[in-house]
Amino acid sequence: MPGEDGYSFVRKMRALSRDRGEEVPAIALTALAGEDDRQRALDAGFQMHLAKPVEIDLLLEAIVELSKRSAPDHALG
Repeated sequence: MPGEDGYSFVRKMRALSRDRGEEVPAIALTALAGEDDRQRALDAGFQMHLAKPVEIDLLLEAIVELSKRSAPDHALG
């Protein structure tokens, strides 16, 4: 993203969503794989951190998990 990284973008997104009472699911998918990198992503507002290269099954599991967390209670069945 020209002029911005994912960390600053998700911080802005979180500030907007707090005002509306929403939480947009976000996964940090990055080549930065250390514990400090994971914590930086979570501190920025990502709910999950996955390191590249990521296995498709792991990515799909993460998407499903975040979908469950962000779904309204009545949609969980």
